[in-house]
Amino acid sequence: MKLTIQDLSKTYSNGVHALKGVSLTINQGMFGLLGPNGAGKSSLMRTIATLQEADSGSVMLGDLDVLRQKEEVRKVLGYLPQEFGVYPRVTAETMLDHIASLKGIQNAKQRKEIVEGLLQKVNLFQVRKKNLGTFSGGMKQRFGIAQALLGNPKLIIVDEPTAGLDPAERNRFHNLLSEIGENTIVILSTHIVEDVTNLCSDMAIICLGEVVAQGNPNDLVKEISGKVWKKMIDKAELEHYQANYEVISTSLKMGKTQIRVISEEPLSNFELTTADLEDVYFSEITKRVGLAV
Repeated sequence: MKLTIQDLSKTYSNGVHALKGVSLTINQGMFGLLGPNGAGKSSLMRTIATLQEADSGSVMLGDLDVLRQKEEVRKVLGYLPQEFGVYPRVTAETMLDHIASLKGIQNAKQRKEIVEGLLQKVNLFQVRKKNLGTFSGGMKQRFGIAQALLGNPKLIIVDEPTAGLDPAERNRFHNLLSEIGENTIVILSTHIVEDVTNLCSDMAIICLGEVVAQGNPNDLVKEISGKVWKKMIDKAELEHYQANYEVISTSLKMGKTQIRVISEEPLSNFELTTADLEDVYFSEITKRVGLAV
């Protein structure tokens, strides 16, 4: 099964053109959707998740028309939104049982087995009797994945799932997503480049509502390999370099500013550096927004 998005567009009532003819083909496995805040990622995710209408275009999940067969799509969809609230005084076990019932799993014994199995899968079984309000951010995210897995979905959407997690929780979440992605379509929408580097074999970059790059992360990095240069400068010199070079990113190193530049030709007083997915991402974004990130 694959998800096919064709020429999808969405303009909100306030005039914001959130999606501009987006087309993507997403196969089984982990798919990364990268973009800055306001790029259109959440608009695309909400549309695929049947939570908002599109103005034009089509979305097909196998033979299902996502924009017209919403109820059928919801039966095979798992969704973890960016803002995932929980009832703080309800236990993980009780809440998951309730959601399972809402998803149509009516047999109590079967539901109990499914709930316990999912809590084991996301490593929350030992705390199943604890109220969700006592959970850490990472534990809440793992609970969110458990509810998204109810009903053996064919498509799972996770929107900014690791934002705010500490490194240990982030690693646990990565391992869980990787395991899930072996048997279903998982769309990981994020602005954290490292998450896509670690998890995804296919990806797209979206900016200002448009897909500006897509493909295998390694292949995208190869396209700019040998073209990324770095240099340490004083902060006061940044404007000069931005005016004369294609500066794609800046970062502080020991109190000074390091710039990374894209150039086909060798640059005097610059050091050639190994390209990575962040360079791909920043080069595509800065082309559109006009400033180094």
